[in-house]
Amino acid sequence: MKIAVLISGGVDSAVAVYRLLEQGHDLHLFYIRIGLDNGEGDCSADEDIEMCTLIARRFGLPFDIVSLHQEYWDNVMEYALRTVRQGLTPNPDMMCNKMIKFGYFEQRWGHLYDMTATGHYATVITDSDGHKWLGTAIDPVKDQTDFLARISYEQLDHLMFPIGDLPKEEVRRIAADVHMPNAMRKDSQGICFLGKINYNDFIRRHLGERPGPIVEIETGRKLGEHRGFWFHTIGQRKGLGLSGGPWYVVRKNAHDNVVYVSGGYDTAKQYGDTLPLTEMHYISGCPWTSEDLAKGVDITFKNRHTPEFTDATMTLAPNGDYVVRAAHQVQGIAPGQFCVIYDKERHRCFGSGIITGASVITDNLDTK
Repeated sequence: MKIAVLISGGVDSAVAVYRLLEQGHDLHLFYIRIGLDNGEGDCSADEDIEMCTLIARRFGLPFDIVSLHQEYWDNVMEYALRTVRQGLTPNPDMMCNKMIKFGYFEQRWGHLYDMTATGHYATVITDSDGHKWLGTAIDPVKDQTDFLARISYEQLDHLMFPIGDLPKEEVRRIAADVHMPNAMRKDSQGICFLGKINYNDFIRRHLGERPGPIVEIETGRKLGEHRGFWFHTIGQRKGLGLSGGPWYVVRKNAHDNVVYVSGGYDTAKQYGDTLPLTEMHYISGCPWTSEDLAKGVDITFKNRHTPEFTDATMTLAPNGDYVVRAAHQVQGIAPGQFCVIYDKERHRCFGSGIITGASVITDNLDTK
């Protein structure tokens, strides 16, 4: 098959290239530039491109650098900044996969090939009737299905994840065995577009500062000041600048610009077991009947990037929204973040919904 391979300069996509070549496929390598032309962000692009060029030369493959600068800013960054301004918690990496890597890239270049492959830690499960599902990776620590939980079935149907059946240490071993130049290169961390830029510095540059009180939720006592509610997320412990802790962010009032915290002794304020969801998205269609959903179905879920799954039941309300009830208390239920839904066996990722709730108050907030 003719396959477009998205490479990043990291070891994962490089080993994906190697495995596809071993299977006899005809490959064309692509690197997507997403940082802005003024140099803000771009994920150490020059270093990445140099490494990608070495990989292409190592295997004698065609390699192109394609730019989706403006598309990334107009879509992913506009979403992220709008969400943060509302006091909610965005997931720009999830939206980048849906809109940029498997959206604009597919529309302009990927559709010219039989398949598109990446170095994501995920798998594709195909039923006996040919229907496909997004599957988890064999390595639970590296699994990235939670970043893929908004893609469409059309996107999934055109995707390959060549290293999803390998643990990370095996990926490193293969890279070393075939003498890849990036065999020992460190994995990227954090949000890709930021590169080496501090997240708070980036937010400050685009949203500025808006000082306001930090208040203990149990007593109403002012403990200090924040520089803007958008610098803080539900469940956050570090970076509050408060003494006598630990303190956890448990609520934000974006309208009145108040950040509420609770001491480490009060777990009831930091944890919850109910996640109301809106804008539910199923990748391969809903696997349950409406009758089953009304009664409640057994699932597992993730509400943050972690190797751990949480057992739960999910029900569908008459208004079309969903409610996930966890089997135990979970920390940091952040409105705006995605709740990613899996089967009980933790093998199939069905999709995701956006967490809503009262831990963020946005009434009458000007979000323009």
